[in-house]
Amino acid sequence: MGTQLTGTESTTDSLTSEQIASITRETNYGTWRFQKSWKPLYVADAEGCWFTDGAGKRYLDFSSQLMCVNLGHKNPRVVEAIAEQARELCYAAPGYATRSRARLSEKLLEVLPKGIEKFFFATSGTEANEAAFKIARMVTGKNKIISRYRSYHGSTAGSLAATGDPRRWAMEPAGKIANVVFAPETNCYDCPIKHTYPACNIACADYIEHMIRNESDVAAIIVEPVVGTNGVLVPPPEYFPRLREICDRHGVLLIADEVMAGWGRTGKWFAVDNWGVKPDILVTAKGITSAYVPLGLCATTKKIADYFEDHYFSHGHTYEAHPLTLGPAVATIEEMQRLKLVERAAELEPYVRAKLEALKAKHVSVGDVRGLGLFFAVELVKNRATKQPFNTMRDKVEGKPLVVDQVAAKMMAQGVSIQGWVSHFVIAPPLIVTKEELDLGIAALDEHLGIADALAE
Repeated sequence: MGTQLTGTESTTDSLTSEQIASITRETNYGTWRFQKSWKPLYVADAEGCWFTDGAGKRYLDFSSQLMCVNLGHKNPRVVEAIAEQARELCYAAPGYATRSRARLSEKLLEVLPKGIEKFFFATSGTEANEAAFKIARMVTGKNKIISRYRSYHGSTAGSLAATGDPRRWAMEPAGKIANVVFAPETNCYDCPIKHTYPACNIACADYIEHMIRNESDVAAIIVEPVVGTNGVLVPPPEYFPRLREICDRHGVLLIADEVMAGWGRTGKWFAVDNWGVKPDILVTAKGITSAYVPLGLCATTKKIADYFEDHYFSHGHTYEAHPLTLGPAVATIEEMQRLKLVERAAELEPYVRAKLEALKAKHVSVGDVRGLGLFFAVELVKNRATKQPFNTMRDKVEGKPLVVDQVAAKMMAQGVSIQGWVSHFVIAPPLIVTKEELDLGIAALDEHLGIADALAE
């Protein structure tokens, strides 16, 4: 490798930005991409809603990295909590009680939906979903999981098998092996079953009941209350109450994947709070520590917890309830409460919605704008009348050029980082974002949507 260094030269202080990027490129896998096209940007620093590259250029973090840095970068209290926890206790095996474990458990009882009160701590949303599947199967004595097509639940065997988007395709027949079946997503902009049921009346929920009746051995259904990467899909008000009724009627557990939609992102502590529905199992990660340290949570009702008083809980791993991940989570929740960030996301929602609706009125390539709180999607279409997208999921997997990537690249050059996925952008800035920063990010999107407009029919 041309950039490989030896001896004392290998310290990061002596590496140039180009060397850091090159070593990363040559020795690491770039996730979810063709390796030949990966040119990682060296991020040298970050603070607030901004991050800085090795050349000193600043970028507005308009999607909170991977929709996870909800507090913004370098919150002083959380940074200090990491150091405090390291000084107090770096590690204890999961079978021991620790102060950070007790303190976080108490804080979670303050903010989680009432009745969700027993916790398994993991190190990612992926692992937390794996725990949820195992718990559901142990408690019900059944095996099958229902998921939805427009979904992402993780990258390990079980969670990837329950993922509806193309990231599952390379591992097929993952879904069959893991006993997962897929239901239609709730997408009111481009309903997958509208031709069969033109008068909707939440047919997507009723179809799930049809599946339960015709599939044997269903333990649980997993849903993102507001779908994340796959489009920020917000269900109609009737959907979750109906789904809760269906699950109760058939003895099927409801798993809410709040990895992305939780922690104030939708203007409530958790997305299910928007509809007053309590799941049987709630899974979350990302914003629980603002992604400063890796922590996932699988939380259940007391009814589920009581089952394991007299039944063997057959799950665990070395890093479960790792003290270094729990202490900073306490600080994160306290900072969110102090800064009233959940309320702030709700207050800023009308401002963001109005700005994005103005983009839709101006740009023929914008087919839909949707979201809650500080969690929005801007959907690009080639044809507004037919809702035909510029690109498909297969284009993504096959490495074809995507229009959203072209627009995002221009925005990045201008100093605004935004996440694009197949045919839409995810707008999810840190919850501390100012109106001026919102204006800057949306103005950059406005300026470069001309690329898509020129390709629209």
